[in-house]
Amino acid sequence: MTVTIRQLHPHFFGEVSGVDLRKPLTPQEARDIEAGMDKYAVLLFRDQDITDAQQMAFALNFGERENPRGGNVVKPEDSRLATTGLNDVSNLDRDGKPLPRDSRVHLFNLGNCLWHSDSSFRPIPAKFSLLSARVVNPKGGNTEFADMRAAYDALDDETRAEIEDLICEHSLMYSRGSLGFLDYSEEEKQLFKPVLQRLVRTHPVHRRKSLYLSSHAGAILGMSVPEARVLLRDLTEHATRPEFVHVHKWTLHDLVMWDNRQTMHRVRRYDQSQPRDMRRATVAGTEPTVQQQAAE
Repeated sequence: MTVTIRQLHPHFFGEVSGVDLRKPLTPQEARDIEAGMDKYAVLLFRDQDITDAQQMAFALNFGERENPRGGNVVKPEDSRLATTGLNDVSNLDRDGKPLPRDSRVHLFNLGNCLWHSDSSFRPIPAKFSLLSARVVNPKGGNTEFADMRAAYDALDDETRAEIEDLICEHSLMYSRGSLGFLDYSEEEKQLFKPVLQRLVRTHPVHRRKSLYLSSHAGAILGMSVPEARVLLRDLTEHATRPEFVHVHKWTLHDLVMWDNRQTMHRVRRYDQSQPRDMRRATVAGTEPTVQQQAAE
């Protein structure tokens, strides 16, 4: 079978058919999917009842696995998926039960309800994320995606000129702090130290520019913090207007793959007393958006 992609949104988001992710990809299939990612930025693969190993093998067609250290507050001994190489994006504890509502991990994970780009808080941010739905919550929990290329294209010339060379600081402490999560150990404060990212990115293949926004962005070099945050909020409000957003309602065994260089996403609230098992493979980026020395 050949890879075919049907566009589901006027700007982006494609649904893929002709691929069985339980089997190794052919080189041509891998090229076709990567080209689809460049064009559509988000791809949906339905009915993919895969194992953790199959999910990771699929992800590794597109680059190296990202080191997950420094991306959460889960202690290694409490990790549910430590041996798989996947990121746990569920609401479950090590025993497979929903986390208590006052759990520190649960409170930290609520930051995923904010618009963000995965790993923008790392010096070299993530390339692709691949999320597999193993247990779907019966109500809520949709994931929304925003096309940051279309959002950039819709800016007026004056705003584009204003933001072209701006450099932002990104940190998990900014996104979680906006929700009132302020309690960090000294080790976590070091892990979550702010890193620098360009506000405007250029895609390495098709050279389209896009906004590089995230709830992790909390400051802009050369600007007062209040002024920077007003600008970042204005841009985020613009970039997440309905015409730039696709809402994905999960069904069991969906796999959604997105390009963090061209999109933002967020999960919507859901009933936390019900299990939701989502597992993410993350493909590492290959270069920083800006040199990091100035962050010292």
